Amino acid sequence: MKRIISNPATALLLGLCLRLFFVLRFPGNSGDTVLYEQIAANWLKHHAYAMDVAGAVTLVDLRMPGYPAFLTFVYALSGRTEAAARFWVMLAQVFVDLSTCVVIARLAQILGSRSRETPRRNLAFTVGLWLAVTCPFTANYTAVPLTEVWATFFTAVALLFLVRQLRHLEQPATNISNPPDSSWRAARFTGIAAAFTVGFGTLFRPETPLILIAAWMVLYWFLARRQQRLRWFRLVLVMAFASFLPLIPWGARNFLSLHEWQFLAPRNSNLPGELVPQGFMAWEKTWLYRVRDCYLVSWKLNNEPIDVNDIPPRAFDTPQEKERVAQLLARHNEDLTLTPEEDAGFAQLGRERTRRHPLGTYLWLPAARALTIWFTPRIELLPFSGKVLPLAQAWEDDPIDQSVTIGFFVLNIFYVALAAIGALLLWRSNSLARPAIALLVLFVFLRTAFLTTLETPEPRYVLECFPAVLALGAQVFRRPSPSVPCVSI
Repeated sequence: MKRIISNPATALLLGLCLRLFFVLRFPGNSGDTVLYEQIAANWLKHHAYAMDVAGAVTLVDLRMPGYPAFLTFVYALSGRTEAAARFWVMLAQVFVDLSTCVVIARLAQILGSRSRETPRRNLAFTVGLWLAVTCPFTANYTAVPLTEVWATFFTAVALLFLVRQLRHLEQPATNISNPPDSSWRAARFTGIAAAFTVGFGTLFRPETPLILIAAWMVLYWFLARRQQRLRWFRLVLVMAFASFLPLIPWGARNFLSLHEWQFLAPRNSNLPGELVPQGFMAWEKTWLYRVRDCYLVSWKLNNEPIDVNDIPPRAFDTPQEKERVAQLLARHNEDLTLTPEEDAGFAQLGRERTRRHPLGTYLWLPAARALTIWFTPRIELLPFSGKVLPLAQAWEDDPIDQSVTIGFFVLNIFYVALAAIGALLLWRSNSLARPAIALLVLFVFLRTAFLTTLETPEPRYVLECFPAVLALGAQVFRRPSPSVPCVSI
């Protein structure tokens, strides 16, 4: 039995079954799904990266091209497009996600190793693989055409390269068989590979370079203590150039087609000439921290009437303020269009609320967003309401719904707690792993901080952190081994 469990094929087979279960039983889609599909279909049929706007094929840049390119490739192979091709898209994502599981296991293996050489498969690899293949949160997203599967894959690969880079830099100067120059060349090579991977990941999610920012901060901490700041600067330049290379065709396309130097997607994902509701978003940032409120307010803007009574009471300090919001929404609801004057009215409300509650806007709301996107049941793609309170009433209404919601919530806490314990145990027991731990923790922190600035704090955006979470969590179960002398930071 032990041999069966330790066999990677067993874990991967179970992971395949779990993902096929989600694909066959709970396939999903979102507003972004339709957008990506439309761009991909136009790319295949009209050879144009475009959307259908007012009945015309219109060139756009509001999404990065990586995922539409993947969809276009699947469409060309399957002979189907858009909704008719979703099963084949999801099937391809199943195998991409299983590849991510193997990368996560490898990351856990290297993290827990006390040797600077590449270790053989160990308990950390096995546990990391089982944690990855059985994680329902990442597996669930194979069943929806969105960027999460690919973004998580590129994140995992980049983190693996970066951890290897840090291990190469740990080589002591007295190692005759692997002198410092050789170690430096290996570190530079793995750093370039990581940066190149980040560049391709950026073609799927524009915030992917946060990985490099975390890596550069850890590398500076590492190399500055050894009086190697010039080497750090050169390494940063080389890695930045490598990460930029995959973006050049996209930037050139935008310059030639849209006459703009745009290497990333626009922050607000707006169509050419479309009003960006900066004032409305600034007002939302003074009270919105749950994705539930996005469904009731944010995502209805310019599409559906917004009922002021659907907005939570924390959005209003006084009855007069609620009345002002009601008047602005009434004008919006007449033609389902936010005008510049109405947007300016919301901007004024946002400024007033920020002056009254600066800590609330700049500290407590971002903290609440961070807690919400991390500690959530993650059932947004499943047919469950997520209703838990009041406990007795929710249980009486639908005990299965409540049980699944609470179970997923507890499971999410388990993964985060496991990662925290694993990081602490590994930090205390293996000084060779400390730079890598710092890298993973800093990446999670930076990504979370960035996500709190977005207008719609969707929990799915932290799934890219799960390679780090699962790899660290696997360290709880690794076997203790004698320490080896190393150069620590």
